[in-house]
Amino acid sequence: MSAAEQTEPVGVPPGWPTTEAEATALQDELRGRVVLGEPGPPPGEPLVAVGVDVAYDDERDVVVAAAVALDTATLSVVEEATAVGRVAFPYVPGLLAFREIPTVLAALDRLAVAPGLVVCDGYGLAHPRRFGLASHLGVVTGLPTIGVAKNPFTFRHDAPGPHRGDTSPLLDGDEEVGRALRTRPGVKPVFVSVGHRTSLENATAHTLALAPAYRLPETTRAADALCRRALKGLVAD
Repeated sequence: MSAAEQTEPVGVPPGWPTTEAEATALQDELRGRVVLGEPGPPPGEPLVAVGVDVAYDDERDVVVAAAVALDTATLSVVEEATAVGRVAFPYVPGLLAFREIPTVLAALDRLAVAPGLVVCDGYGLAHPRRFGLASHLGVVTGLPTIGVAKNPFTFRHDAPGPHRGDTSPLLDGDEEVGRALRTRPGVKPVFVSVGHRTSLENATAHTLALAPAYRLPETTRAADALCRRALKGLVAD
C-alpha cells in the first residue's frame, strides 16, 4: 500500500506521551525491558532483514514511514510497505522515537513477511538514555533490532582503520555503546549499536553484509528511497 493510497493517517495511540516528562518516564520504564543477553540471528544464515525509515511533511504535520524487507542472501526486495501518520510528539533531542514509532509500527504491520531482523536508521543503546529508536522498536515488537546511524551523536570514537570491515569502539566515557564501522575504504564510517535481542558483534557483522557497495546498508537505502517516494506522492496529492 503506497502512501498516496491512504485516506486517513495513522492516529496517535491513546495515552501517548504529550510532554517531555511523560516521554522520559516511559523511556525509563521500557529501557528495563531491553534484552541484551541474546546474540540474535547468526550472520551468514538465511534471513529477512527489514529496513525502516521516515520522512516528514512539516507543512501538513505528518510523517511517512517505510518498511522494506530484503532477502539477505541476494539483497533483493521481498516486500515493502508504507504508512502515513500524524507527527506524534514535538521535536525534543533524545526523544525522536516518540515522533515516529506509531507510524513505523503501522508500516511494519503491513508486511506479510515476518522480519528476522529490523535495521533502523538511527540509534539503539548509542543514545544518551540508552534507548534510541532501535531499542524502543525492539521492545514494543519483540523483534531483534539494530541501529545504524550516519553520525556518532554525542559520543567519541577513534577513526577505524582504512579498510572495509575495520571498526573502533563508540564510547561514552569508558562504556562502549556502539561501534564505528568502515563499510567502504576511504569513506567515513557508520555507527552501529544494539537495539534489542542481538549482540554488538552480530549487529556489526549484519551491517557489513548489508552494505556490500555503499556506505549505508541496503535496508536503509531501500527504506529511505521508498518513504521519499511515498512522501512525494503525498505532497503531489
